[in-house]
Amino acid sequence: QVQLVESGGGLVQPGGSLRLSCVASGFMDYYVIGWFRQAPGKEREGVSCTSSYDGSAYYADSVKGRFTISRDSANDTVYLQMNSLKPEDTGVYYCAGGDGYSPSLLDWTYDYWGQGTQVTVSS
Repeated sequence: QVQLVESGGGLVQPGGSLRLSCVASGFMDYYVIGWFRQAPGKEREGVSCTSSYDGSAYYADSVKGRFTISRDSANDTVYLQMNSLKPEDTGVYYCAGGDGYSPSLLDWTYDYWGQGTQVTVSS
């Protein structure tokens, strides 16, 4: 049974940093992980994604140069390092997982979802 557990959200001032963690368990072969976020009144959007197959990483234009996704294979953990945070980065961040090789920023391509962690960027 696949489980995804996020942690690391919180309140941070504009310009600050946070690191989110997603512990992924239960995958039997290569898998992909995506980070998504949803702000109040807005649709969920893909932020970043990666593959356990080749470590490839992709980012939404809105976070390129500020966010970095990485993976610790020994601990089955995927991180999202978020720097230079802006108020518009505020939202609930979700870790999503799926079987396969090719990651995507499209939420419908993922089968498994974590519970979400709140990120608030405010002064």
